[in-house]
Amino acid sequence: MFEDKTLVCQDCGQEFIFTAGEQEFYHEKGFENEPKRCRDCRTARRNNRSGNRAPREMFPAVCARCGADTQVPFRPVDGRPVYCQECFQAQREAL
Repeated sequence: MFEDKTLVCQDCGQEFIFTAGEQEFYHEKGFENEPKRCRDCRTARRNNRSGNRAPREMFPAVCARCGADTQVPFRPVDGRPVYCQECFQAQREAL
């Protein structure tokens, strides 16, 4: 039903392939417009937009595993453990 199409990126002017699989995905999601940017330009645009966000508010906490003072991007809740980055990664890898 779908065939690969060659499109031209509106940002860099390079040709890129809008694959049949991508077209099927767009169709399933109800997207009506074809992509206007190649993958590299879409990624660059997304990264630039995320750079305009306000910095995350950080909250002080004490790691429940090693006792180190740390900061986390959420307000800690009493009775729920909070881990420093190193302990969080170790806990995650153990799962």
